[in-house]
Amino acid sequence: MIEALRRWLGRPRQPVIRSRQLLDWLEEASQGFLLLDRANRLQHLNGRARRLLGIGTEQVVKGRYLLEVVRCHQLEESVRKARAGDGRQRVSWTNSTVSPTPLHPEPIRSEPLEAIAIAGRDGSVGVFLQSRQSLQAQQDLHQRWVSDVAHELRTPLTALSLVTETLALNPDPKQEVQIERLQRELNRLQQLVADLLELNRLESSAAANRVESMARVEIRELASQAWQSFAPLAEQRSVELVIESSGSHPVRGNASRLHRALLNLLDNALRYSPNETSVEVRLLQEGRWERIEVRDSGDGFSPEDLQHMFDRFYRGDPSRSRGKRVGSGLGLAIVEQIAHAHGGHIKAKNHPDGGAVVQLSLPANKA
Repeated sequence: MIEALRRWLGRPRQPVIRSRQLLDWLEEASQGFLLLDRANRLQHLNGRARRLLGIGTEQVVKGRYLLEVVRCHQLEESVRKARAGDGRQRVSWTNSTVSPTPLHPEPIRSEPLEAIAIAGRDGSVGVFLQSRQSLQAQQDLHQRWVSDVAHELRTPLTALSLVTETLALNPDPKQEVQIERLQRELNRLQQLVADLLELNRLESSAAANRVESMARVEIRELASQAWQSFAPLAEQRSVELVIESSGSHPVRGNASRLHRALLNLLDNALRYSPNETSVEVRLLQEGRWERIEVRDSGDGFSPEDLQHMFDRFYRGDPSRSRGKRVGSGLGLAIVEQIAHAHGGHIKAKNHPDGGAVVQLSLPANKA
């Protein structure tokens, strides 16, 4: 025992990052950083944060409450939610023009800001701060480009689809397989264009911090309605839907967007479930969250899937798919955008008893 302890003590130690060194690195970071204690008092802010907020030195504001330093109730609410265990919180606002004051010796100019609040284990909260000015310009340019390209593709794809439909009416026996493949690829490209436009619309709404037509939505009913879209294909493959829930599961959201999210999750689960199995939807309430777990009966996610599955255009191993349908690679990226737009989040895992699980969490409507 003593000899083993000596050997352990003699091993090379891993370098330890000390708090002072970490703060020195953060001071030089290109992103603003604020550290709040459990009482919401400011303990540290780096140079970039001081410049964004018009603060001369850290000593002027250290120990003051967040709302004294940053006049943004949305940010304070986001910090509260993060500390309450609701995960990382993102908030956007525009700084109002303010003349110099003892607290803010440098004039604050009107500028769109974005912050992400992340809770620590001891009740502290770290807030990462950045300007949305250049980010917004880049995002606007990107969205315009995607929208223009998608719209330009629609016309030739429609024309090609009409040509292949005509060929399919009286096919040459030697060309039947090629025509069927061409139709399948054209359908995939048309779905890709539609998904790109949908993702673009979602990102535009998220950038404007809005979700249209918010109302009370019952998730169980919405899941049953979404499954009806796949009923013919599911019956053909003898795959049934099993919904496990107790009572009602209401959320406040846009029914059309949430319907689309459930469509994508169910489509993904059906695609990877073998014939004569089931797709399970489990609804449960945990605190202020409504959890929607969709589980397939397939082989589960690979390590690469778990790392990239919410990336755009990422498609898992096609050998896992139990049918000929091929997705655009945007389905789960769309679900992630819908989740974020509703103040929720999404994650994926493998079930201990087999199959893949995607969990969508949305704020519950307790009213």
